Amino acid sequence: MDTTEIREKIRTGKTYLGIELGSTRIKASLIADDLTPVASGSHSWENRFENGFWTYSEEDISNGLKSCFSSLAKDVKDRYSVTLTTTGAMGVSAMMHGYMPFDENDSLLVPFRTWRNTVTAEASAELTELFNFNIPQRWSIAHLYQAVLNGEAHIGHLKYINTLAGYVHFLLTGRREVGIGEASGIFPVDKSGYRRDLLEKAEERFLLKGFDRPLAEVLPAVRMAGEKGAFLTEAGAKYLDPSGNFKAGVPVCPPEGDAGTGMVATNSVLPGTGNISAGTSVFAMLVLKDLIKGCYPEIDMVATPDGSPAAMVHCNNCCGELDAWVGLFREFAELSGMDADISEIYRLLYTNAMASPADADGITAYNFIAGEPVAQLESGVPMYFRNGGRPMTLGGFFRAQLYASAACLKLGMDILFEKEHTPAESFTCHGGLFKVKGAAQQIMADTLGADMAVMETAGEGGAWGMALLAAYMEAGQGMSLAGFLKEKAFAGMSPDVLSPDPEGIKGAAEFMKNYKAGLSAQEAAAREVNFNA
Repeated sequence: MDTTEIREKIRTGKTYLGIELGSTRIKASLIADDLTPVASGSHSWENRFENGFWTYSEEDISNGLKSCFSSLAKDVKDRYSVTLTTTGAMGVSAMMHGYMPFDENDSLLVPFRTWRNTVTAEASAELTELFNFNIPQRWSIAHLYQAVLNGEAHIGHLKYINTLAGYVHFLLTGRREVGIGEASGIFPVDKSGYRRDLLEKAEERFLLKGFDRPLAEVLPAVRMAGEKGAFLTEAGAKYLDPSGNFKAGVPVCPPEGDAGTGMVATNSVLPGTGNISAGTSVFAMLVLKDLIKGCYPEIDMVATPDGSPAAMVHCNNCCGELDAWVGLFREFAELSGMDADISEIYRLLYTNAMASPADADGITAYNFIAGEPVAQLESGVPMYFRNGGRPMTLGGFFRAQLYASAACLKLGMDILFEKEHTPAESFTCHGGLFKVKGAAQQIMADTLGADMAVMETAGEGGAWGMALLAAYMEAGQGMSLAGFLKEKAFAGMSPDVLSPDPEGIKGAAEFMKNYKAGLSAQEAAAREVNFNA
């Protein structure tokens, strides 16, 4: 489409908008009715460790959303000379899990507790045993139950809880509801919504601890992909765009988590398909043909946005430490008077890493900025060690950092591969880790022993996936979500696929051998040098 045609589509609302609140960036993606991106906006933000919890404030959320939308509106104005006033449909997504409790006046009772917190071990273990179903520490029900066990004062005033995506959706629409994929990180689900058998068990246990409110009233309602009914209110429009240009009345699809938008953005909603999303955290999703038989703390059972079961391995740490090292070299470049283009620094360091020996010159790195349940670590501290008999090389060091970004994921995925014999021939990758073509993609292929594909739309990420869900709600015309994605969004796309390299497999295996051997030292270091305290 030429600029004139895109301008007219924006003016007449023949577009769809997706907004995703990620861990380090809020991003907006505006797509035309042919589902191709036409404009974007973003806002960078960081969580803080306050009073024992990782959090973002209500002000952070409000200012971040406004800044992101303003950035999008400016991009539209600059590129097409038109003011963004409406869109055919929209939706919001966010980092999954966490805990936002509210009173009867819709006031937040304690600051948002994000997925990154690992403070619910007691609740997680008790609910997992009760359900015979893994309840990870970051799930909303674990946070709620832990607050009950702790006797926290706010529990006496609590009327309902929400997730970040559900909270923003409520601000925009006045409706307290989430998509089923997001719901699956709150409480176990089946095709009908929250599992009734487990709700009954949970309510009995909660009642024994003095919490007598029905959980069905405390948890947000569950919606399937494509369900209609929510619209942007006048208050919601003003919250998003204080300028008043963007008007109320836009249809809003069910809010989803970043796992769901990742599956949509990588065309991975059919059984047997998988995807890997890697940024501040990293997770792998594998849509299942059959439910797994075991209950493992490393494996989350969640759902696609249309309700199919999926196995998820979620690791709290991925690119944070890697990005910090790249930043160190950017600082050096600036001190040296060089032009420090950050994208070029990433390319140079990653490309050099891939030219180094496959075993990373005997260097082992740990990227644990926060705790890591998959590795059974309550807290983390970045560290590395190396074989002193071999040279210390820049390429080897950064290859080790790239391996570290995949290593914890490997610990969890081996359970699916080796214990459950779940087939996974290929994963589709997206997220910041894959910004340099072929580097982290090959590392993932060698480490997990499976083909890794990257779509040409990989850089669009979850915001684009959310925009696709908005488009599906308005233009799905009775199609299944998988059919809509295949025939409309991904028709004609040819992914770039890398297969495991024999030498790379050996190098990754050697790295993992050393990585596992050194985990006890990591645990001791994190215990003695706890920077999060």
